[in-house]
Amino acid sequence: MNEQSIEKELLLIPDSIRKMITGKEYTTSGIGKSGSTVMIFDDCVLKILNSRLYDEEPSVRVMNWLDGKIPAPKALAFEKDEKYQYLLMSRIPGEMSCSRYYLEHPKELVLLLAEALKMFWSIDISDCPKCGSLDDELKAARYRVENNLVDTSDVEPETYGGNGFENPEALLKWLENNKPDYEPVLSHGDFCLPNIFIEDGHISGFIDVGDTGVGDKWKDIALCYRSLKHNFDGTYGGRVYPDFNPDVLFDVLGIEPDWEKIKYFILLDELF
Repeated sequence: MNEQSIEKELLLIPDSIRKMITGKEYTTSGIGKSGSTVMIFDDCVLKILNSRLYDEEPSVRVMNWLDGKIPAPKALAFEKDEKYQYLLMSRIPGEMSCSRYYLEHPKELVLLLAEALKMFWSIDISDCPKCGSLDDELKAARYRVENNLVDTSDVEPETYGGNGFENPEALLKWLENNKPDYEPVLSHGDFCLPNIFIEDGHISGFIDVGDTGVGDKWKDIALCYRSLKHNFDGTYGGRVYPDFNPDVLFDVLGIEPDWEKIKYFILLDELF
């Protein structure tokens, strides 16, 4: 989003939130695929989303529930109107796990990512306020397909055409007909390297927790694996870090990879 568009959006920010950020310097983030405007201040972050595409109220409930369980942003203020939703959050300290240092030190990185995954898996989900099922995710995917909201330009090369699927409709049909067994845990929902922050060699927190809730264990593993692979092979960021095999993630986690589930959840994510 260009500077002029951002300034226009600033004028629309509700007074209750504007009072909390007036006079503060900020930068904007272009990382991510949500299509939102993200304004980053020294001590907080403001996320502005399209009300037609997103409903952040469940995210606010999840953020409040996560407080004290894992290091995640705290919801400081939330407002919405017919066009936009405004979520002001505390800022997580540290640097993204896809920073140059950690890409140059993959052994450290993978150990920390495994620790981060296990942090989520260790949390009791019995009272989690967001308990969606795979059917719920497929329902959301169907809405996106039927309303032409799927971006087919930002996908894995093999997803469409050739040996892939003809179009998002065909992919959705395959996903609906090939649902795997469900292994519920607390899932981040978008467990990619830019969403995991590190400070002083430790996990300092997680961002973009709007999709956090009860989900399949292998969803986070699949998205973590894809993120690792593409941060090192140059797909993300443009720089290749050679001699790294993302399969080491499974060794550190102490589990055998379930490639069918990994494939399934990467394909499901192509519709979001």
